Amino acid sequence: MSNLPFFHVVRKSNLKNDKSPLLLMIHGYGSNEQDLFSFSRAIPENFTIVSLRGDIEIQYNGYAWYNISIDFNGNKNYDIEKAKKSRDNILKSLEICKDLYDIDSDNITLMGFSQGSMLVNAVALTYPEKINNIISLSGAFDPSIINLSNSKYLKKLSFYISHGLNDEILPFDLSKKSLKILDDNNLNYIFEEYPIGHGVSPDNFKSMLNWLIEKTN
Repeated sequence: MSNLPFFHVVRKSNLKNDKSPLLLMIHGYGSNEQDLFSFSRAIPENFTIVSLRGDIEIQYNGYAWYNISIDFNGNKNYDIEKAKKSRDNILKSLEICKDLYDIDSDNITLMGFSQGSMLVNAVALTYPEKINNIISLSGAFDPSIINLSNSKYLKKLSFYISHGLNDEILPFDLSKKSLKILDDNNLNYIFEEYPIGHGVSPDNFKSMLNWLIEKTN
């Protein structure tokens, strides 16, 4: 069925004679394809939802898109080249999904959490002509894995970005400071903060879902 670079799960659209919007989900470090896919129960049935699994197994049923290590000083390091490869393979997955599932190329949304958020941000800013909307949860923008496009399509991107004020995994201030790349390029985004840690609260989810429906109708 699939030539996708990653294992994935799918919920097909209920549309019979029209191309459907696509929501492509990218989980966080140590999670798997079922995590964000649990949101699918609340997402309108006209969407085709594809949730990918990272190709690095780091623990039982836990996966990543690239390795992260911590040195003796507590500094985080990661495999930038593998991150870029995952970025490009996510784009490849998107292109294959468009053919496999009869997708509307003008109605494509990426959703990522944490490490997955950093990757969907990188996919969008590197290949903006392929994307419309980005849902970036508890992540950040990392210039090391972004080849910022000079395409006119950058201006059509819309980002929904949220972060927990009490996030101890990926600090709130780091996330907010990373928005500079969007501000410097006058890109369209909303940023919401919630009194939570590294996760998605019910209010956060409701706001994100309303944004998604508004942007894709």
